[in-house]
Amino acid sequence: MKKKALGGLLLFTALNAFAQYPEAVITNGLIEAKIYLPDANKGFYRGTRFDWSGVISSLKYKDHEFFGQWYATHNPKVHDAIQGPVEAFDPIGYDTATPGETFIKIGVGTMKKLNIDPYRFNSPFEIVNAGRWKIRQKKNSITFIHKLQDASGYAYTYIKTLRLVKGKPELVLGHSLKNRGKNAIETSAFNHNFFVIDKQPTGPDFIISLPFEINNKAVGRNLKFEKNDLIYLKELKIGESTMEFPTGYTGNRVEDYDFTVNNSKTGAGVRITSDRPLSKFMFWSVPTTLSPEPFIKIKALPGEQFDWNIKYEFKIKE
Repeated sequence: MKKKALGGLLLFTALNAFAQYPEAVITNGLIEAKIYLPDANKGFYRGTRFDWSGVISSLKYKDHEFFGQWYATHNPKVHDAIQGPVEAFDPIGYDTATPGETFIKIGVGTMKKLNIDPYRFNSPFEIVNAGRWKIRQKKNSITFIHKLQDASGYAYTYIKTLRLVKGKPELVLGHSLKNRGKNAIETSAFNHNFFVIDKQPTGPDFIISLPFEINNKAVGRNLKFEKNDLIYLKELKIGESTMEFPTGYTGNRVEDYDFTVNNSKTGAGVRITSDRPLSKFMFWSVPTTLSPEPFIKIKALPGEQFDWNIKYEFKIKE
């Protein structure tokens, strides 16, 4: 048993020794996923917008790729130089902090407020306390544990597990947030997704289906709403994008968190669901990636724990 564990550790270390950024690989025999690891000094992502854990650089099922780099050049500290189904939490304590004081973002740490301006996710905030990360890995899963103790009274243990389901082409993102401080934690979290399916250009080959009938109109010229679907009118070119806010969800139903992205050219598709109600929905895309962006609300009083799961079901139409 000890020899087997040592062998796995040596393989993990060897893989990381040759990688530009620390990473790990998990598989269930159907899916293989490569995941960047949080590291304040050497990590692939060291920005302040997104949670540092669970950054997937590649996920392959039946030789089809679902994620990847969608921007031209990489800088670890650029706010959106990131890949995969990454999540971001609204800042906590920002509005009550004065310039020079601190606020926190779950999965990032404690940051210093720059000025009196409203919070902007692309601001160059300084991280003054990145907390402590621990990582536990198995063949088909990896768990990230982030602990933060802040002088302002906020403290938490955030656990995120990426698990490939045995015998199924499915990925589950499991989360728990334990409030260990004296202040209530109340925030929202959204998943940006950043799908790069088979490197196909964003355009009419993609159809995004929602669980509710859309009751407003698309405001852009590149995309239209048709009942439950988002349909591209043309292939996006460099410099073009979409930012839409389809409505029709109630804001408090688990059933509204259910989105499907299909590519008719390659046959690759994915369904995303959660066990928490959808509180808000946005859709963003550029020529190289498209992103359904579902939000949930999070609240944990001191001593309480908040749990949620997001499931990805991958499929290939033969």
